[in-house]
Amino acid sequence: MARRRKGRFINGIVLLDKGTGISSNHALQRVKRLYNANKAGHTGALDPLATGMLPVCLGEATKFSQHLLDADKRYLVTAKLGERTDTSDSDGEVVQIRPVKFTQALLDESLEHFRGDTMQVPSMFSALKYQGQPLYKYAREGIEVPREARPITVFELLFVSLEGDDLTLDIHCSKGTYIRTIIDDLGEMLGCGAHVTMLRRTQVAEYPYAKMVTIDQLTELAEGTDKEDESTFTVLDELLLPMDTAVANFPEVNLAEESVQYIMQGQPVQASGLEPDVLVRMTSGEDRQFIGIGTMNDDGLLAPKRLVVDHSAD
Repeated sequence: MARRRKGRFINGIVLLDKGTGISSNHALQRVKRLYNANKAGHTGALDPLATGMLPVCLGEATKFSQHLLDADKRYLVTAKLGERTDTSDSDGEVVQIRPVKFTQALLDESLEHFRGDTMQVPSMFSALKYQGQPLYKYAREGIEVPREARPITVFELLFVSLEGDDLTLDIHCSKGTYIRTIIDDLGEMLGCGAHVTMLRRTQVAEYPYAKMVTIDQLTELAEGTDKEDESTFTVLDELLLPMDTAVANFPEVNLAEESVQYIMQGQPVQASGLEPDVLVRMTSGEDRQFIGIGTMNDDGLLAPKRLVVDHSAD
């Protein structure tokens, strides 16, 4: 007896505008159900407190989600000055209250400290793992574990406003940067302490802010869908971005039909003008259909790394 497939074979990327108060995984599962997708994955978790851009990959697009995890991000963050919490955000308990009395010169000097290439010790309230367990699980039990400082880059750190004790910044940073840690460290430099009260991710890679949709918007559009009739998902599917937008910055190699046949069987093919070990976006034919990513191997051949599987006939 043939197994009934679970969900549609639908490929693409939804730019979700995650709301506050829900986990990224909960948001992901909501999107997956609304699209009745057989497979889904997100590209870099946002804390429940945080809002904003959360690209959700559906179907074959999940194969390329890692490259969005590695992409630069941009955040708008508001910090409450004068109060330090045990989680470095407003979900935690206040552990220290101090007066706010720094000068503009000290603020400017402190902000400059975070710009460029630096080393950052991840927060205990992060999803990084130690001996197989996320750090936040140890933190909730009051256990401090060793964390190694990791290299990060802050490409741009802009002062937005200071209203009372609320400081707002615009931060463009590399992967793995913990904004809460920047705010906590900044608060200590200013001598007053600080914690995050608002965090919004405004950009991932080059994805446009205007293309984001909320779960409420998706839910409204999904009201007319029927899981047994894929044609009813047209309005939702029109929101999907092509899966190769996850690797849009990779150089393209357009392959002839004969080479595509070998590539799709996992075999390397001849290609010219490529640097060794550089990941490339492989396309097929005049319509430049995306078929996956590959790289030049030691023999000077283009070898497939991740391929798009056509499930349309399944």
